[in-house]
Parts: sequence; structure tokens; C-alpha cells
Amino acid sequence: MQEIENITDLDTAKQMLAVAFSEIERLNKRIATLTTQLAAAKGKPEADQLQLELQHLQEQLGSFQHKVFGDSSEKRPRDKGPRPSKKPKRGHGPREQPELTKQEVLFELPESDRNCRSCGKEMTAVPGLTEDSTVIAKLSQQFWELLAKRQKYRCSCNGALRVAPGPHKAIEGGRYTLDFAVNVAVDKYADALPLERQVRIMKRAGLLCDSQTLWDQLDALALHLEPSYLALREYIIGADVIGADETWWRLMQKKANKKWYAWGLTTHDACWYKLADSRSAKLASEVLDGFEGTVLCDGYKAYETVAKECRSIKLAHCWAHVRRKFVEAEQNYPVPCGEALEMIGELFAIEERLLKADSLEGDAKVAVLDLRKAERDKRSRPLLDKLKAWALTQRGLPKSGLRKAVDYMLVRWKGLCAFLDDPHVEIHNNQTERALRGMVLGRKNHYGSRSKRGTEVAAIMYSLVESAKLCGVNPVEYLFKAAVRAIKTPGAAMLPNELTA
Repeated sequence: MQEIENITDLDTAKQMLAVAFSEIERLNKRIATLTTQLAAAKGKPEADQLQLELQHLQEQLGSFQHKVFGDSSEKRPRDKGPRPSKKPKRGHGPREQPELTKQEVLFELPESDRNCRSCGKEMTAVPGLTEDSTVIAKLSQQFWELLAKRQKYRCSCNGALRVAPGPHKAIEGGRYTLDFAVNVAVDKYADALPLERQVRIMKRAGLLCDSQTLWDQLDALALHLEPSYLALREYIIGADVIGADETWWRLMQKKANKKWYAWGLTTHDACWYKLADSRSAKLASEVLDGFEGTVLCDGYKAYETVAKECRSIKLAHCWAHVRRKFVEAEQNYPVPCGEALEMIGELFAIEERLLKADSLEGDAKVAVLDLRKAERDKRSRPLLDKLKAWALTQRGLPKSGLRKAVDYMLVRWKGLCAFLDDPHVEIHNNQTERALRGMVLGRKNHYGSRSKRGTEVAAIMYSLVESAKLCGVNPVEYLFKAAVRAIKTPGAAMLPNELTA
């Protein structure tokens, strides 16, 4: 069945709803039949089995209805009671704009409207007297066709002739400047604007262009940025703890495996992606090749296989994924899931109060790490002991949502407790999932890549753009400076955190 979030047209949505209603009707009929059989089998051995199947079907029906008609939020429904009365809002007020260019503009009356309405004489401006207010204005996007005149210089001895350098270009001898190519890249990979949409925007601004021309600029720019992409991976692999996750990607090419996967590795200030046609343990091993340390991930088996084969890699598992399992099962098992979610919520509350050590160095970093470990030993460890004891007492139905949530947690208990012994490890992998959102949004807007080279360019651009965002650096500024360095010195690399040093 096609994923609901990928539906873009009304006809397909209607067909999906028809299938959904048909499935719900089938489940309801099956429940009714089992209920009748159960009533007839009371006091017989098959009654217990019928009871289990009936409850399992009811749980399936509730989950199916929620998937089709509910929202996808992980927030739990709560009875908040009557809302307190609030005073009507009067707007948020003016916001400071320290990054905007300030300019003073004088607005004058047209000459035809300067006559006095009382006597008819011409009015004159009062020197220095104006009524002032600040306003926010947007100047329309403009493209210029510049005649680049490079001045030539010669010596009086006629022994040397030099020409002033022109603007940097992604394609040597090409017509488009480097900053043009960089802005096309950022519009697509940071703001999810497909090339065809950019072509239409440019046409409204007066520039006649096509998507193939824009792609040629991206392809050439990626060649200059590839050394920075490779250096970014080396930087991440050198960390003690990294996050890992993956999501699907689409390759729109004939005679090719259409479903590809984006593998992501992150630290607090960098992320790196690889697009491949597999989600196997072999690919996971290639992605993590050379890494020695702790991988924070979900429960995907490929990472467990790599950890078994490579002793230098340890796994830490994500508590956000555990919480998600109990949230999904809470509708059918509100009491036990509520107890688990309450304890997991306390665990997250403890973490929110802890100081972060990522941006610190030297003695300050050591002190914060020691404090994190001490707080976790004092508060988190007893809470985890309580949660495990609770889990071992649960007896959910086989294949039920509660049993699956408890088993998911207990099977990965060692990895879920890894953060207690290593203060560098976070209790969740949400940062890596957030870093993949850009690719997910791009996949929805421009559907994927049209060629294998397109997947390579996408991996390079998304890695550098998302890393710049993590460092708080303007992606346009970073990509331009990294490309200029590579043009001046072929093979040279630049990481985003160099702009914040």
C-alpha cells in the first residue's frame, strides 16, 4: 500500500480511503464472527484462543483506524481540563532586525498635491521635520547580465602582460558566476525548491534559463566541494560518539533499483550522508568503516551485525524510539503504557537539566562530563532499575502492542543503558533524525534523483548544507568560500566550523 503522506492527488486519496473503509469493514465482520464463536465456545478449551484472537483483531482495528484517520504526532492526548480565561492578544509587537540593512527613505508629496486646502497657496517643506516609522520591505530578486571587463596591465619593458582576475565561476569559461551556482544549490538542498520551480521564479525575474543549465551548475559545483565532503566524513569518523540513521530515497532512472537509501552520520556540529541502493549490513559496515567508538542508533539489525563483527564499535540505543512504541500502544493499553511513559518522561526531564559539554574544551569540559555522570548515577540509574523491574512483570498478549513495546525495550536494554557509563552519549538520537528532515522534505518536493550522479551530488550538497546549519553558518556563505578555496587550490577542503572559529 502506498504511503499516505506521499499522496498528492484527490483521485488517489479517494481510492486509498475506499480501500481503508473496505479493510475496516472486513475487520469488523471478523470481530463479530469471533465474538459469536466465543459466546458459543464458553466453557470449552478453544474459548481462550478465540479470546486472544478477538483482542488482537480489536487492537489491529484501532491501530489501523488511527493510522488512516489520526494524526502522526507523538504527543500523547491529555485531559487538560477547562482552559483558563486569557486576555485577548494585541499582536507580538515589532521585532528587532539586527541583520537587515538599514536605509533611510524620504517620502515627499507630489507637486500636484502641494497646494494648501485653505488658501490654495503652494506649501513648502519644513526643514528637519518628518514623521518617522520603521517598515520592513522586500526588494524583488534581480539578475544582471554584466559585461565583465578585465583590465590588462603591461610593463614598460614589454616583458610582462597581466590581466585582472574576473568573477569566480563553477564552470571555467562558463557564463554563470559561482555565487549564482551556490544560490541554486541552497535553494534546492536547503529550501527544497526543485529546479523546474527555480526556472519559473527566474523567468518572472527576467532570466531565461532551463533546468538542464541549472543542473550543470550543480554538477560542476559539487566537483569543487567534493574534497570538503570527504573531509567532513573524516571529521565525523574521528569523534568518540556519532549518531546513525537512514531513510529511503528514490532514483528515477530506467532499469535501476528505484528505492535507494540515505545513510546519515552526525555529531553535534556536522552531518554526512551517503546514498546507496541497499539497506544491508554490508552497506552499514561501509558507512561506518574506520570508526572506533559508540554509535547511537535505533534498533535496526544492520548496526547490531556491524557491532558484532567489529569490536571497536559499541552501540547505544535511542530512548525516543522506545517511547514511540509505548505511545503507539497506549490507545489499547492506557494503564501500563501510561506507567512506562511516566518513567521515561522523568528520564528525559533529568537529561534536560544536565549541562552540555560539546562546545567546551579542557578542564571545563572534563568538569561538565564528571557532573553529567554523577547526576546520571544518582538519578537516572535508580529510575532505570525501577523501569526494568516494571517491564519484567508485564504479561501482554502475544503480538500485542504492549508486548512488542516491552520486548523492544528489554532486548536492547544494554544499549539503552550505555549513556550511564559514558557521559558523552545522549539518551536519544533525535539530532540525527532532525538532520535527515532536509532530505525527506526534498524527496517530497522533487521526488528524488534522476541519475546515479544525481544521488552523489545530493549526498554532497545535503551533507555540507545541513552541517552549516548545525554550526549556525549561512549555507550560501559557507558553500561559496569552500568552493573558492577549492578553485584556487584544487583538492583543498573547508569545514563549516572553520567559519565559527
